[in-house]
Amino acid sequence: MCTLEKRGQLFLLTLTGDGEHRLNPTLLDSIRSAISRIRSDPSSPQSVLITTSHGKFFSNGYDLALAESDPSLRVAMDSKLRSLVADLISLPMPTIAAVTGHASAAGFVLAMSHDYVLMRRDRGFLYMSEMDIGLVIPAWFVAVVRAKIGSPAARRDVVLTAEKVTAERGLEMGIVDSSYGSAAETVEGAVKLGEEIVRRGVDGHVYGRMRETLLKQVLHAIGSNESGSDRIQNSGSKP
Repeated sequence: MCTLEKRGQLFLLTLTGDGEHRLNPTLLDSIRSAISRIRSDPSSPQSVLITTSHGKFFSNGYDLALAESDPSLRVAMDSKLRSLVADLISLPMPTIAAVTGHASAAGFVLAMSHDYVLMRRDRGFLYMSEMDIGLVIPAWFVAVVRAKIGSPAARRDVVLTAEKVTAERGLEMGIVDSSYGSAAETVEGAVKLGEEIVRRGVDGHVYGRMRETLLKQVLHAIGSNESGSDRIQNSGSKP
């Protein structure tokens, strides 16, 4: 469901296949296992993580069909995604999301949990779908949005109007750091950025601790019981 490749001081984590990369317990466990392997690598404090995907979707959110079939799996998905986001926040290295397709709801949150977001401009969008579905976004999702989107007007458009944010619009909002003409160019851009960061000689342990301080409110929200796993079945979309 995902692969992990090391290129020099870059770790490239790819969600594989042409599906929607729905965040079910199996995929979340697979991603967390990859993050654990990265963390245990002796070179990790001098490295950079790039997360990307194959196909039309970066991630289309939680696995809705699975969430509807078993309440315990709804709880598991919420818990595992929270843990994954906490893993990314504490990871001792910079992180880059190379968004080569749609990133919706929980998939949007996964992309925004990286330090840099690079996006293709010829296809795909970032989309918090809950307003279109008619349900309240979980509190910890909102904490991520608040921490990563500085403009109140942009937060309004993302959360309250469910705007489907293209790469160019994301640049205007300050959500996206750079945009590219294709999926391949987006990944190439992420690799180039990662190599530039490595050349700066960033101390990953210091970087990770500072990120934890910067995103303290997100970590607090992740640990809170306000999120409401009963809403998981709606945390996705059908672009």
